Amino acid sequence: MNIDSIKNGIVIDHIKAGKGMKIYNLLELDRLDCSVAIIKNVISRKLGKKDIIKIDSDFDVDLDVLGYVDPGVTIDVIRDGTLVEKKKVELPTTLKNIIKCKNPRCITSTEQELPHIFRLTGSGDKKVYRCIYCETKAEK
Repeated sequence: MNIDSIKNGIVIDHIKAGKGMKIYNLLELDRLDCSVAIIKNVISRKLGKKDIIKIDSDFDVDLDVLGYVDPGVTIDVIRDGTLVEKKKVELPTTLKNIIKCKNPRCITSTEQELPHIFRLTGSGDKKVYRCIYCETKAEK
C-alpha cells in the first residue's frame, strides 16, 4: 500500500490500534477540504499495532481531544516535506464540549447553552472524568 508523503501538514502517530476513527470523528476531520489518510493496524515495534492519521494541510489540532482518546499520541508537524516539530500529548485536566454528560437530571440537559465541562479526578490508574455540575462519571 502506498500513501503519499506530506509536504505541509501533520501526522498524528502512535495512536492505539482501533482509536483512529474515534479521533477522526471527534476532530471532525471529515469537514476538511484536503487529503486525510487513516491508516489502521500498522505494525509498530513499540505498540505491536497502531493507527496513523495524515492530514495534508496545516490544521490546528485539539490536543485535549487527542489526550482524552489516547494520551500516548504524538503529533509530527511537517513543513516543506521535513519534520520540523514533534509534540507529545498528555491527559488533559479539563475537557470542554468534547464529551456530553449522560445524566438526564444534569443541568446541561435543560440549560442547552451551558458548556459540557468535565474534570479529571482520581489518581494512578483510577483517573476518571466527572461532570463539574453533577459529578457523573464520563463514559469512554
